[in-house]
Order: sequence, then structure tokens, then C-alpha cells
Amino acid sequence: MPDPSRTGPAPRAWLSWSSGKDSTFALQQVRRSRTYEVVGLLTTLSSEFGRVSIHGVREDLLDRQARAVGLPLAKVWIPDPCPNEVYEREMTRVLERAKHDGVRHVIFGDLFLEEIRRYRESRLSAIGMKAAFPLWGRDTAELAQAMIAEGLRARIACLDTKKLPSSMVGGEFDARFLGSIPAGVDPCGERGEFHTFVTDARVFRQPVNVLVGEVAERRGYAYADLRPG
Repeated sequence: MPDPSRTGPAPRAWLSWSSGKDSTFALQQVRRSRTYEVVGLLTTLSSEFGRVSIHGVREDLLDRQARAVGLPLAKVWIPDPCPNEVYEREMTRVLERAKHDGVRHVIFGDLFLEEIRRYRESRLSAIGMKAAFPLWGRDTAELAQAMIAEGLRARIACLDTKKLPSSMVGGEFDARFLGSIPAGVDPCGERGEFHTFVTDARVFRQPVNVLVGEVAERRGYAYADLRPG
């Protein structure tokens, strides 16, 4: 993290934006602490489906989120499935643009998975950039409750049907949801048990209203077809 005692401007950063609660809350924490000046969002999307990778969120909803937080959005288009070398090539290509604009940091909403953190740090170091993790190490049960208490609203965009019933997809991420998840499921879904789409938060200028459409199952995940409301 940058030195909080600095007197100069905060380092410019992009934020890895999944459309979900962790990246939203990471942005909220960084804006509150002023440790970085977030000047853009970065999202990977499936070129086959026109949706956010893993989360399955429509591109138009992603664009509405970016407008709601008032930041430009850089999109990394990748195939599905995506070989790792293709992912790294496309991500590097887009991040080189950020470097050209004076950005040297990328912020992530990761919570505790060490292997993912080391991978991100290694890849960014290879191109002369650094990773930051403002939520790292926080108790995930307390963090999930803090998100809800601070007014974050989200829908369950997709979930692992081996960990959660498909009937929960599309529902609200709220106290009722947290109280109903089985033991062993992380309250923030950090191991991939579920992913969210944020519809409102303190960093939003206006809500992003959604309608919940049909549920589709693919590769062991259930996806809610969220649409602009």
C-alpha cells in the first residue's frame, strides 16, 4: 500500500471490476481512504456471449454500472473457454494502455486466496505494475455483513450448483441469504460458490435496476439472466 503519510497526489490506479460486491466494496474503501486515485475500471468479457466472464452479466448492465460510478471502463475480450496464454496476452495488451496513461497499480477485491494473489502480483510485476488488495484478510462473515449494513445491494448472478441450490440464483444478497447458506459456503463466495451483480452502493450515483429473467445451467453453474429494469 502507498505510504499514508505522503504529501503528494495519490497514485493512479485501475480497479479490476467484476460487476460484483467485492470489487464494488474495494472501490468504496479506496475512495474512503484516498490511498489511490482510481481512474478506470477493468473487466473481462466473453466474446462468444457478450457477458462478463464467470458472472454471466450482460454487457449493457456492466456499462450502466460504469456510468453509475462515474469511471471509464476498459474491456478485455476473451474466448470461452479461454486458454491462459490468450488471457494473459489480452490482459497485458490492455494494461499497457493504462501504463501509457501513467497508471502503475491495479486494485483487486480478492479476500484470502493466496495462489490468486501471487498470480496477480507476478503478472503485474512482469509488466512493471503493482497489485493492491484493500479488502485482503478481512473476516468474510463480518465483511459480508458490513457490505449490507453500508447499503450495498446486489443480486446473486450465478452460483455453483454443487454448493448451493439453483433456486437461490437471482435472489438478493442480504441478511436472509447469508442466514440460509449451508455451512462451508464462504459468506462472500470467495471460493466461487456464488457471484453477484451490484445494483446499488455508496459509490453509485444512481441505482442500476434489474429484472430477473430465466435461469440457465451450464458447466455446473446456474445463471440468472439479469436484464435492465
